[in-house]
Amino acid sequence: MHQYLVELSALMAIFAFVIIAPGADTAMVIRQALVHGRRSSVLTSLGIGTSLLFHVGYTILGLGLIISQSVLMFNVIKWLGAAYLIYLGIQSFRTGKVEFSVRAEASDKAVQGMMKAFSLGFLANALNPKPVLFFLSVFSTVVSVETPSAVKLGYGAVMASCLIAWFVSVSLFLTMPAMRAGFEKASKWINRASGAVFIVFGLKLATERAG
Repeated sequence: MHQYLVELSALMAIFAFVIIAPGADTAMVIRQALVHGRRSSVLTSLGIGTSLLFHVGYTILGLGLIISQSVLMFNVIKWLGAAYLIYLGIQSFRTGKVEFSVRAEASDKAVQGMMKAFSLGFLANALNPKPVLFFLSVFSTVVSVETPSAVKLGYGAVMASCLIAWFVSVSLFLTMPAMRAGFEKASKWINRASGAVFIVFGLKLATERAG
């Protein structure tokens, strides 16, 4: 038990920096909170956390090693992920200014479906092969080969829970009435900025190499 706690502590010490580092996931949660509201942002956060479990799961099963060593599989996932992020970036540019009034939030255009909000976070993260390399390198460095797969999956569950908690906290903060009122005037530029972030990370992902 002591060994497992040491391994988990080491994993979380590394992962803490990954959680707070700004990236495409952060930009997506911020945009969801400011454009579609608290519910959509929280659901997107859950999608991101679930995709992390997805990555951990197949890495533990050994599929992560296969993907990291297969140029074809890595590139297929990479290009799908890059295309999806660039698509999200273009959509953000096209959104323009958003009104945060009660009427606007109640309209069909402002209300985002639960599955769409969840899938935005899940797909953006799941279609990114970089976490495969991250988990393979970190787990092989910090976690003993003798550690049971169930325990490793437990590590992943803790990491996913912390990731969700972080993004949900960001969502709650940004959807406070005072914050939403302050961001209303800048919503057009927020959409453009988040769109630029998605496109930049999409292009960056497109240049990644396996191995």
